[in-house]
Amino acid sequence: MSGPILLCAGGTGGHLFPAEALAHELNRRGREVHLVTDERAGRYAGTFPAARTHVVASATFGSRNPIAVLRAGVTLWRGYRAGIALMRQLKPAVAVGFGGYPTVPPMMAAVQCGVATIVHEQNAVMGRANRFLGPRVRAVAAGIPQVEAVPAVAARTTVTGNPVRPAVLEAAAVPYTASRDAEPFRLVVFGGSQGAQFFSRCVPDAVKLMAPELRARLRITQQARAEDEAEVRAAYEALGIPAEVSPFFSDMAGRIGAAHLVVSRSGASTVSEICVIGRPSILVPYPYALDHDQAANAARLTAQDGAVLARQSELSPQRLADLVASVADDPPYAETMASVARSLGVPDAARLLADLVESMPAFSKT
Repeated sequence: MSGPILLCAGGTGGHLFPAEALAHELNRRGREVHLVTDERAGRYAGTFPAARTHVVASATFGSRNPIAVLRAGVTLWRGYRAGIALMRQLKPAVAVGFGGYPTVPPMMAAVQCGVATIVHEQNAVMGRANRFLGPRVRAVAAGIPQVEAVPAVAARTTVTGNPVRPAVLEAAAVPYTASRDAEPFRLVVFGGSQGAQFFSRCVPDAVKLMAPELRARLRITQQARAEDEAEVRAAYEALGIPAEVSPFFSDMAGRIGAAHLVVSRSGASTVSEICVIGRPSILVPYPYALDHDQAANAARLTAQDGAVLARQSELSPQRLADLVASVADDPPYAETMASVARSLGVPDAARLLADLVESMPAFSKT
């Protein structure tokens, strides 16, 4: 393949992290990589191993207001035209989309220009952008076996797993050892790249209800929204619990690797990273997802007792306190959960996806 490889991803961690992992693998193979994304990607794009990052305008039809719909349509058309210009300028060998509405204009431009195209779907239920693109691209890669895939797309789907970043593979090199007796118990709480308001309320309240012996062992890392950060930190300070609270941790993979228990949403990248690293977890699917994809992402892991599924509507502070205690007070149980999670991880997903990329017949009409 002579041209560069374009990786198109929405500007959130769930889309950018697997794209970043693929970029590292392609760079290792001597391939030039360019990233196409939106303006939200600033906190991630600085470490993304791309020769260049291109920001292409996009929008979603999230409103029924006719004026808003018209504006979204105009923005998408501008993004599509910018995508066409980018294809003609770079003449990429392959374009790979990782989901999110910002991928639609550049991926449709790639299709129009005859570039070999792939979409990678991280979730068990295909997102709206990939559902739109799936019938139009040459191949589909799946991070998790797909639920309810249409036959035309299923026939062109290869399950590669979700690529994980080098930092995740480094964390996975450290075996899990459960906390015992009075040893510190490291609890890591996060709700995806944007944090979770629910955890900011529920987790401190749950900690208050824990037995004093367990509270004395706790060492907490918690991702919280900026507007909740001070309140969450103050709650732990009042309880005398060492805690690091921030809207974003750049070293989250290492923190998961050091955890005795993870409490988190069940986004596809999160579940994949927990499995590759091999850590016990309490997974709380985001309840307002249109396709209930987070519950589907967690299903295989929780069905084999590699994690606990806790639906937000049923997760009171007392219930969460009891679940954390069940792991902290039973080291063999914790180690079994970690072992099951690790057995379901796909640490070489980046290699498998890169192999698929390099198998594409690359040509261009540009």
